[in-house]
Amino acid sequence: MEINTIRAEFQKILQQTFERDDLVATDTLAAADVDEWDSLSHIELVVALEKHFKIKFSLPELNNVKNVGEMLLLIQRGLKK
Repeated sequence: MEINTIRAEFQKILQQTFERDDLVATDTLAAADVDEWDSLSHIELVVALEKHFKIKFSLPELNNVKNVGEMLLLIQRGLKK
């Protein structure tokens, strides 16, 4: 799956999770940029992404993700497995 397709689907899930239609999934967007993005909502986002893309993330993978761009690449790698 192309990264732009992943980004579009990620953005929909991001907006649904945080109930904010104004969120844009830029590569540099990080949890610190979104007031509603706390540890619980992070888990909700990860679970929604895993369900949608039918992939599983490992804890070490998730711990290394610093922003949306890195998460998109992680999803893309997961889809290739």
